[in-house]
Amino acid sequence: MEFIFFLALFIIFYTYIGYGIVLFCLIKLKRLFKGHLKVEGFKESDLPKVTFVVAAYNEEDWIDGKITNCLDFDYPIEKIEFLLVTDGSSDDTPKRVEEFNYPAGVQWSLYHSPERRGKIAAVERIMEFVKTPITIYTDANTMVNKMAIRHIVAHYKNDKVGAVAGEKRVSMEEVDSANSAGEGFYWKYESTLKRWDSELYSVVGAAGELFSLRTELYQAVPKDTVIEDFYMTLKIAMKGYVVRYEDKAYAVESASATVGEELKRKIRISAGGLQAISRLIPLLNIFKYGILSFQYISHRVLRWTLTPLALIIIFLVNIPLALMDKPFYIAMLLGQLAFYTMATIGYMLEKRKMKFKIFFIPYYFCVMNYSVYMGFIRFVKGSQSVVWEKAKRLETNKEVVE
Repeated sequence: MEFIFFLALFIIFYTYIGYGIVLFCLIKLKRLFKGHLKVEGFKESDLPKVTFVVAAYNEEDWIDGKITNCLDFDYPIEKIEFLLVTDGSSDDTPKRVEEFNYPAGVQWSLYHSPERRGKIAAVERIMEFVKTPITIYTDANTMVNKMAIRHIVAHYKNDKVGAVAGEKRVSMEEVDSANSAGEGFYWKYESTLKRWDSELYSVVGAAGELFSLRTELYQAVPKDTVIEDFYMTLKIAMKGYVVRYEDKAYAVESASATVGEELKRKIRISAGGLQAISRLIPLLNIFKYGILSFQYISHRVLRWTLTPLALIIIFLVNIPLALMDKPFYIAMLLGQLAFYTMATIGYMLEKRKMKFKIFFIPYYFCVMNYSVYMGFIRFVKGSQSVVWEKAKRLETNKEVVE
């Protein structure tokens, strides 16, 4: 039992803290011998053309703001082709796009299909119309900063770069909810790990809120792929290219309206993550893919497989070990009980719309791991559709996008 306890403890510690420590140390060593990662970038006259793809489904409340946001990019307007694709939108999203008063010189195209088949089907449908060397993807309900395209494009000066992931930021309301506190903390930590992953070698998967790739490297993915952004960019990395992370290019998204809404999203992502792992089995071969496999297993695979299981095992095994009257095991059990008590309090406070971040973060942590179990059930049953009801978001977005 002691062996199982310490093995579970190691898996949990390594997944959430240890990998970050290892990354930090490896990066320090790399900087010592090779210096900081440098991005050369293009001269102004050599800036490449890009296609900026906006995916939307029933976004009539957001679409005018999204178009205005896109038109504010600090990048030569003649070198941007805007392409908005709507998949099954039944509201006024297509109409608002068509009737928007675009400035002269703006290249904006709408591809609307009344049939709803999911985001990946919508993207695949329009890729044949993309003629630029770089394609950038974003969602209609996010706001992208003004300099994003310049910062993303700069990485493509390096021929080894096959894709670039932007940063996802979660805006906080004035009155913090359990979810905005937990989701915001999670994404700040995730962003740090992605930045270090990128500097060490490559990001392992991009978030769909903002990412890009060399258009020539795009390849259609299976139509039932749930998290296509993650799968697409990892397939590019498996070809020998690297995926860079650019935190100066970011998309701001409001937090989910409630933890329940966020849970729906997390379950879908977990089901998609397990699906991706089953389809990327070769990437587990560290002898073939080396450091990419190490990053993939450490940052992604453990979170969607062994670690949620280890959390249950360590608690159950800790009980009989604590009954052996050993101070260490008693302290560990009390620590676990205290943590889950805080999570329970966070749950009750969320129901009463009260704010205490110290309780919200343990609650969000438990929700994240619970979603893996629910995602596993959906994956096994094959019941997670690529067509899904999006989570409700908070109405206000107070973060300034510059």
